[in-house]
Amino acid sequence: QVQLVESGGGLVQAGGSLRLSCAASGKISGSNAMAWYRQVPGKQRELVATCTTNGRTNYADSVTGRFTISRDNAKNTVYLQMNNLKPEDTAVYYCNAGLVLIGPYRSLEVWGQGTLVTVSS
Repeated sequence: QVQLVESGGGLVQAGGSLRLSCAASGKISGSNAMAWYRQVPGKQRELVATCTTNGRTNYADSVTGRFTISRDNAKNTVYLQMNNLKPEDTAVYYCNAGLVLIGPYRSLEVWGQGTLVTVSS
């Protein structure tokens, strides 16, 4: 079974930091672009950051300068380092990846289960 498993969420005070991790597992040979999204109840899921296979990154304006996305291709893992957190960063964070399956080329878009980040004021 191909899946993404996230970890690292939790409760932090405003100004603090958290690091999220998302590891891909299953019969995969690698991953195309990997990304982090977040969602607040009642609102649409929004893109936070993306990272291509060769390390090119892109960020939402709201997190630029505070969040850093990175990946370890050998481990099929993507990270999100979140610094100077604000209460408005409170959300469920989801990772997303285009996983490349073993065998004839096929890419499958997969979502993680989500991890809750709560930032108190």
